[in-house]
Amino acid sequence: MALRKTKIVATLGPASSDEAVIERLVDAGMDVVRLNFSHGSAQDHIARAELVRDICRRSGRPVGVLCDLQGPKIRIGKFENDRILLKVGDKFILDAACKLGNQERVGLDYKTLPSEVGPGAVLLLDDGRIVLNVEAVNGGEVHCTVAAGGVLSNNKGINRQGGGLSAPALTLKDQEDILTAVALEADYIAVSFPRSGADIELARQLVEEAGGHAAIVAKIERAEAIDALEEIIDAADVIMVARGDLGVEVGDAAVPGLQKRMIRTARMRNKLVITATQMLESMISSPIPTRAEVSDVANAVLDGTDAVMLSGETAVGHYPVESIQAMHRVCLEAEKEYDSHHLQAPINDEFEFIDEAIAMASVYAAEHLNVKAIAALTRSGSSVTWLSRSNTNVPIYALTTERNTRRKLTLYRGVYPYHIELPSQELSKILYDAEETLLRLGAVQRDDLMMLTFGEPIGNAGGTNTLQIVKVGEHRRERHLTASNTSREQP
Repeated sequence: MALRKTKIVATLGPASSDEAVIERLVDAGMDVVRLNFSHGSAQDHIARAELVRDICRRSGRPVGVLCDLQGPKIRIGKFENDRILLKVGDKFILDAACKLGNQERVGLDYKTLPSEVGPGAVLLLDDGRIVLNVEAVNGGEVHCTVAAGGVLSNNKGINRQGGGLSAPALTLKDQEDILTAVALEADYIAVSFPRSGADIELARQLVEEAGGHAAIVAKIERAEAIDALEEIIDAADVIMVARGDLGVEVGDAAVPGLQKRMIRTARMRNKLVITATQMLESMISSPIPTRAEVSDVANAVLDGTDAVMLSGETAVGHYPVESIQAMHRVCLEAEKEYDSHHLQAPINDEFEFIDEAIAMASVYAAEHLNVKAIAALTRSGSSVTWLSRSNTNVPIYALTTERNTRRKLTLYRGVYPYHIELPSQELSKILYDAEETLLRLGAVQRDDLMMLTFGEPIGNAGGTNTLQIVKVGEHRRERHLTASNTSREQP
């Protein structure tokens, strides 16, 4: 399979829980699986994660696991007959005390809604398909007039246009689900509807207290999150451009510009980005994407996103494997047109960390010496973060003994993580093994130039301080000469 820089996140669900299907998803190019905690039990998620990792052990290809927390449940209740039809001009009541809804009213899972809205507020139901103008609030009743009608069915979501609902990002269910995510050794945990950096820090604290090491993903899907964007990015390890709920709150026309700003800002602050929601939506029921969807995915790649995500396409769609294959093709073609230079760090920037300076020096030298591959020996993955942000056209092979590091690096753009054994602390032996690994992978050939980054003394996490450029085969020749000389010296 051709090397693809942009990573693919795929959601598992009823259409993709079978072992044979997951194997095909891995073969097709899935890099990270998403477990959606809005559906299924804790045991379901644990079993799926174990199955994915068992398949990965057999295939030798690492796949990361992202656990996506449900977040606050801001929804209407159920109807007596499951659904109603609302017409423009109809009067309709959102009633916190209602048990079963009818043509005139429906209940609320989010009981504090009446205290958070007033006359003039605009409520958007079912991803904005139904629009209600609030006329009055009477106790626990929100009296509305229908501005855009249609069929409204059970448990549809509620957004307020412009944001402003105060539901906490981490519910009691989310806090319990964090324990499940830690138990299944999640590599990433996504926080839904954060409003500030404090929401992300709380999630990180809960993960650490539970003994987990997952990186934290902030899903940007509230209007308030845009106002606190830099604060949230700084607190998180990754952001997700969650275009569904965000588009409902800020308006669909604002999303493309915000997406570009979020990707640009995250990259400038050395954080990862996942672009998500309806990327190949038509492939839920069609074996090929629309031209508009192809352009949407390609534009996210051209903007510099680390990963693109599939949701219903792989979770409940008829063509989960074909969706991965289509995403793979589109990313590869877009990457051919990608101009990395407009996102490069200026050469006169002042570096704060030694491993950052090594990474930037590696990229500059690699681009000017026709280096075929960069091999980064890493424990924590820190140095690889800088390499990934550099937008180099040279493939980055992250070689690590650490299983958790290898899994996390599956999300990094342009980075290909592999296991390496380090039975010896002898530097020449370690570098020889790194070279042999790249030869075995077909990343380099004899007499190619390759680059190695590592830390001395060997084994210190976050200690990358050395860059070496070698011609492939020299380590082998040096070892042969050393062995021959030693043999002649023996009696």
